[in-house]
Amino acid sequence: MPSALHLPFLSKNQAAVALKLIERRQENVPEGAEMSFVDHLEELRWHIVRAVISILIGAILCFVYIDEVMDMVIFGPIEKGFVTYDWLCRLGHKIGAGDSLCLPPPDVQMQTTTFGGQFISSITIAFMSGLIVAFPYVFWEVWRFIKPALKPHELKYTRGAIFFVSFFFFLGVAFGYFLLAPFTFSFLSNYKIGTHNIIETKPVLNDYIDNLIDITVGAGLAFELPVISYVLTRIGLITPGFLREYRKYAYVGLLMIAAVITPSPDWMSQLIVVLPLILLYELSIIISARVARQEAKREAEEWS
Repeated sequence: MPSALHLPFLSKNQAAVALKLIERRQENVPEGAEMSFVDHLEELRWHIVRAVISILIGAILCFVYIDEVMDMVIFGPIEKGFVTYDWLCRLGHKIGAGDSLCLPPPDVQMQTTTFGGQFISSITIAFMSGLIVAFPYVFWEVWRFIKPALKPHELKYTRGAIFFVSFFFFLGVAFGYFLLAPFTFSFLSNYKIGTHNIIETKPVLNDYIDNLIDITVGAGLAFELPVISYVLTRIGLITPGFLREYRKYAYVGLLMIAAVITPSPDWMSQLIVVLPLILLYELSIIISARVARQEAKREAEEWS
């Protein structure tokens, strides 16, 4: 059997996982339709190629309209007229919180320090936009390769996998873009040290873009927590009891995250940020409990 080192287009860990999936695929192939290891490897290669092509198509389209993408999307969270600033301010007044949710928009002037700074930033934006837009198709290609490796009883519990993975990813990206990004940039750009006001914030373009990508894509991945909970419970690595036992520690961690990214120490601002994260954790517990009941029922039927 070839080793992970024979898969140069993947990292060592990714290649090891791919080899395990290929072994399971070979076990599940019906007699008369057996595929060799090389055939499975060739199939994997084409799944990767199609996924990369979909990302490149999205990246090219984004690059063609890079001016519109920059003006309407990328610079949105630092624009004074961004919808989040107005919406949060009106929400604060409506619920009697005064101006506690009225974030001061960033007042900064971007700059680049190299001749190719703006071009490289355009490439980065185009590629990441292509990845986000093509995410459902990329995951579908991954799923098409994994699916034959699953056993019938495992396959039964994977219906809607593409929809739910994509849904939570895009929900997280939206949460990061419309809430976390404005909070973060408002706080960081308006944070001052010293009393002489002689320090002026002049961020470089690639720093802003890197932070925006980290916030949005990071939130998208963080919102996969219910899906991860489902998978880990299904394979027996976690239990609903484990999640309930460590709930208080998880809440403390989430509150610390909210305290860092909110621009002011008042409880209302922190609540706006931490509440969706807490709801996701509680949803993960519910999903884990449901999976545990299904597994217990299935094992009881097998022993009866």
